[in-house]
This record gives sequence, structure tokens and C-alpha cells, in this order.
Amino acid sequence: MKYLFRSFLYTVLMLFLISLISFGAIHLAPNSFMGGELNPNMTPESIAQLRSIYGLDKPLYEQYSDWVHHLVTFNFGISFVSGEQVNDVVADRLPVTLWMNLVALVVTFVISLWLGIKAALSYQKKSDVVIGQFALLSFAMPSYYLALVAMMVLSVSLGWFPIAGMHSLEPPEGIGYYLDMAWHLSLPIAVMIFVGIGSLVLYIRSLTLEILKSDYIYFARSRGISEKNIIRYYILPNLLPPIVTMLGLSLPGLIGGSVILESIFGIEGMGQLFYQSAMSRDYPVIMGILMMSAFLTLIGNQIADTILLKLNPFVKR
Repeated sequence: MKYLFRSFLYTVLMLFLISLISFGAIHLAPNSFMGGELNPNMTPESIAQLRSIYGLDKPLYEQYSDWVHHLVTFNFGISFVSGEQVNDVVADRLPVTLWMNLVALVVTFVISLWLGIKAALSYQKKSDVVIGQFALLSFAMPSYYLALVAMMVLSVSLGWFPIAGMHSLEPPEGIGYYLDMAWHLSLPIAVMIFVGIGSLVLYIRSLTLEILKSDYIYFARSRGISEKNIIRYYILPNLLPPIVTMLGLSLPGLIGGSVILESIFGIEGMGQLFYQSAMSRDYPVIMGILMMSAFLTLIGNQIADTILLKLNPFVKR
């Protein structure tokens, strides 16, 4: 309980500092939505009226105080562009980003775990070399380049996947609606999986090689324990703490989405929303997404640390 209380105070302090820095940075950004730079047709009278409606004519400390007050009540304000509540805008974009990143995260970790352990067990053999080269290719491949190549080859040339969007022009009804959506999202998810595997495979391979050098692995093999049981009872339990940590730090990606891939494939998710809001200087939406990402980062880190304490009580020392 003492540890959890300290973690809670740390989270609150970090959220305060992040909110302060983000609020200041947003207001220092050029070309404000209310300044008329983005829309030359806005008259000074309409700009003044809008600034009064959104409270932008108040001193900065009053604006920050009002924003924090609304933030505590989970009210992220009203979008400058659409005029809707930011909560409603986010709720409309969140499901597709959440499912895309959740599927990609689970598949990435499962494949990376299998390939990393397999490469370590066959150290300096043919399979280790092949997996290592594949991981390096994945690690070095930019997501935007792979997305464009996959789109040109698999969508334009072969016609196996749709070029962009989430639905067909005339989507079917019932279960066919969700199958059509899955067909449209399969290519961007595959790109996310491919570019995410490389670094994780290399990391798991490195950890597994260190585990295989341990004395308990040597004595387990000397007692005739099978390779399958060594993986299950010796390797996987020791890989679990770093994997839990990485899963905790991956939590914000489930909500934040991928700005580049969602923009390339025309997917109306959180990543595309953040990009469009940044281009239009939609401050309430930008600040809402930033604070949600910061909160999830801190919470994911604390959850991972708490789970590690349960898995290994010696961490407290």
C-alpha cells in the first residue's frame, strides 16, 4: 500500500507537469485557429466573438485553471473545428484504433516471442541467421515506405486488398459489414505487425541467450529435462518480467494509434484525428489526446511495476 500510494503521488505530479508543459507549448505554437491565419475570411469581430466563447480572451493562468477543472471532470472541451464535444469526437474514433492496435499488439508479441526463443535456441545456426536477418529487415523498414509498397503491390497491382478506407462504397449488412471492415483493415494491421516484430525479436533473443547461460539451465539439461519443459518452466517465467514491462509501455499505443499509417490508409482513427487536429490547430482535441496518452503511459508503467512486484518480490530491494 505504501508503494501504491507513492506511485499515485508520482502519477499525479507527472500529470500536472505534463499538462503544464503541453498547455504552454500549445499556446506558443504559431498560426492559432482563432488568429485568422488559417482562415483569412474570418473578420476581427467573429474572431473576438469566438475567443470570448471559448474563453481564449482570459489570461493564461485562468485558461489553464478552467481547463484543469474540466479535465478533472473528464470534460475535454469543445472542438474548434466540428463544434462537438471532444469526448464524443474521441469516442467516435476510438473503437477502430483500439481494435487495430490490440490485434497487432497481440500477434506481434506472440510471433516475436516464438521467433526470439527459436533463434536463441538455435544460436549461430541457419534458423538463427534467417530470423536475425528478418528481424533486422523489420527493424530497419520505415512504416510509411512499407505501407506505400504494400498498397502499390497488393492493392493496385494485384487487387487483393482495398487501397484505403474502412468500408466499401456499398457495405453489406449484418456479419458481412464486419467482414468487409476486417478486409479493409487487414493490410494496415499486417504492416503494423511487420514493422513491430523486428526490435522485439532481437530483444527477446538477447534475453533468452542470457537465460541459457545460467547455471540452472545447465543443471536442468544435465538432468535430462526436455527442451519443451525447459522453455515452459525455465525460459518463459524469466522472460515474463521484461515482457510485462513492454506490454505496459505499449498501452498508450492502443489509444493513440498510428498517425502515419492511419493517414496513408485513410482510416478514421485516433492517429488521423490527431494529425488533422494538429493541422487545423484544434487545441481542445490535441490537448485531450495528449493527456489521455500521458495518463495511459503513466498508468501502464505503474501497472507493469505492480505486476512485477507480484511476479518477483525481490524487485522491492
